[in-house]
Amino acid sequence: MIRKLPSGEYRLYSRKKNPKTGRRRNLGTFKTRAAAEKHERAVQFFKRR
Repeated sequence: MIRKLPSGEYRLYSRKKNPKTGRRRNLGTFKTRAAAEKHERAVQFFKRR
């Protein structure tokens, strides 16, 4: 899940909530949405490996 921050950057969050904190894990902050989407594909690839 990608969200735009007030600073104009994009942050990648995990799809599931962290049971310990009740929030989504931060999987990285990126300058562009394209960079965040690219990293999300990489995360999915390694998750299913």
